[in-house]
Amino acid sequence: MSSPLPVGVLISGWGANLQALMNACALPGFPARIAIVISNNPDARGLRIAKEAGIPAYAINHRDYPDRLAFEAAVDAMLREAEVELVCLAGFMRLLTEQFVNSWPDKLVNVHPSLLPLYKGMDTHKRAIADGQEYAGCTIHFVRPAMDDGPIIVQGRVKILPGDTPNALSTRVLEKELLCFPLALKLIAEGRVTVKDEKVVISGELPKEDWLLIGN
Repeated sequence: MSSPLPVGVLISGWGANLQALMNACALPGFPARIAIVISNNPDARGLRIAKEAGIPAYAINHRDYPDRLAFEAAVDAMLREAEVELVCLAGFMRLLTEQFVNSWPDKLVNVHPSLLPLYKGMDTHKRAIADGQEYAGCTIHFVRPAMDDGPIIVQGRVKILPGDTPNALSTRVLEKELLCFPLALKLIAEGRVTVKDEKVVISGELPKEDWLLIGN
């Protein structure tokens, strides 16, 4: 059996998706392990939960650096020192430069709270409700230099209910994030995910759920 894929997780806050990834990696036979957690926010709750689980966790405060490139160089150096082979952005609230993204080709994975390509950026649930959409959801995707862009690995779909509020919808979408991100990590770590012509191709049998959408 091959060694678990070493993963770095970048966070900025609460750490809900980090916790979901940690829970998955703790399962017997899971094909990935979290080698390091890094936050740009020294007060991030996620740092504490990682340390309590025995995972190396560090703060690299972006405010301590003169510009984005200097900050990202520090993050990049720490990830490479930990010998990670995949980086998961789990609520990391910093836009990454083209230079950083291109230095991790198809090795950067992000979670976004909408059914991309719809509703890039902020206030995704509010905008989906205002537009009268039938569904909202989340997307796990490979990162590209443009914001919230890149080949889609998996999506979780949530029906928008009559009278829904952004907060209520956000809670239900987060439930799907916590399922979709570990699934995407498992598929990648098993070597079943490839990117061809900027679209994801997944080999082998896939779970069949009416809320789960696979690939682009």
